[in-house]
Amino acid sequence: MRLTDFWARMECQFGPAYAASVADDQTLATLGGRTATEALAAGEEAKNVWLAVCEAFELPSRQR
Repeated sequence: MRLTDFWARMECQFGPAYAASVADDQTLATLGGRTATEALAAGEEAKNVWLAVCEAFELPSRQR
């Protein structure tokens, strides 16, 4: 997954303004307690970050 796809999915799911807040503020256990933004900056694959967001927010499997 490309980074642009990750952000498009985030914005589709949470809205343009809230997506950035979720990525910057929500720590995710499956990412070692990092936020999505921190994990992406550390080189984590965008797909893995997206799946961590899906798990944390209990998104339906069709959105994963």
